[in-house]
Amino acid sequence: MPQSIHNRAAELHNLAIHAHTTAAAAHGQGDHPTAHELSKQALEHSKNALEFAKKLVPEGPGSGKHGA
Repeated sequence: MPQSIHNRAAELHNLAIHAHTTAAAAHGQGDHPTAHELSKQALEHSKNALEFAKKLVPEGPGSGKHGA
């Protein structure tokens, strides 16, 4: 698999991490409305990263998927 695909997956995960970290910092400072908005962004980034990663992994027998 080309490295650029892995880099894109990592970038999407990093966006989610950054949003989660920023949301936690805002919450810690008592800025709950901003923390809430950043948490929503973090969830969206996490979903995007998951969907991208799912497209990279073939499904079927022996794929490692545990029937979740």
